[in-house]
Amino acid sequence: MKLKRLFSFAAVAALSFAGLAACASSTDSASTDATTVRVGVMSLSDSEQARWDKIQELLGDEVKLEFTQFTDYSQPNKALAEDQVDINAFQHHNFLNNWNEENNGDLVAIADTYIAPIRLYSGTQDGKNKYTSVDQIPDGAEIAVPNDPTNESRALYLLQAAGLIKVGVSGTALATKADITENKKNLTITELDANQTASSLSSVDAAVVNNTFVLEAGLDYKNALYKEQKDENSSQWYNLIAARKDWESSDKAEAIKKIIEAYHTDEVKKVIEETSDGMDEPVW
Repeated sequence: MKLKRLFSFAAVAALSFAGLAACASSTDSASTDATTVRVGVMSLSDSEQARWDKIQELLGDEVKLEFTQFTDYSQPNKALAEDQVDINAFQHHNFLNNWNEENNGDLVAIADTYIAPIRLYSGTQDGKNKYTSVDQIPDGAEIAVPNDPTNESRALYLLQAAGLIKVGVSGTALATKADITENKKNLTITELDANQTASSLSSVDAAVVNNTFVLEAGLDYKNALYKEQKDENSSQWYNLIAARKDWESSDKAEAIKKIIEAYHTDEVKKVIEETSDGMDEPVW
């Protein structure tokens, strides 16, 4: 089946395509003494491929990475639970927790990897940004946010971190408009489909735009007014490596630990920052 390339998972966990792609190793040759670790991933972006190539380079001949690429977000955790792969790397904590709850699963996060921060963008007038900083957003301004529960929560926590509102929940709790406890600027928070917040920029003062729609909207994320911070309210959106609950007692345990050690290096951090052009940020 022909794979469909995906831009970003962090904001599109609900997307679903059909099928499972063929297995592929990141290296054509390795020592016969190498431990093969089967890794489940979604279709790899160029940036993700580059970071895994660097990890394989750091592992040398001790561990061989063998990838199974999926095109349906419902499949990688199922494959992990059924021992078709040894680990997977495609999701954030919120997605894993929900999958475990809905499927009576006990998969565990064994390492944090990166976050793809969402951002607040200025509204536009005559094709130019109205504002260059959050402080310039006026009293009574209208801000568009995605209306699905996951991304609306991220957007409201983002607005709180930017100092625009306060919400009465924290951590892993999903925030809604009803949770807003302080709104000193009397902002109007307008809920739109996630794919419409970017197109609303000409009619609102600011909007939170999912990374999925940034490029197609012609936005420059470097010109964003504010980006999601790495804190307790965003930690549920950290991407991760997952394994079965008993992974440490398996014959792949030492090899998996070496993968984590290789991932959590300055070399891989540099690859992530350079190849994603700053869209992904390491969180270890």
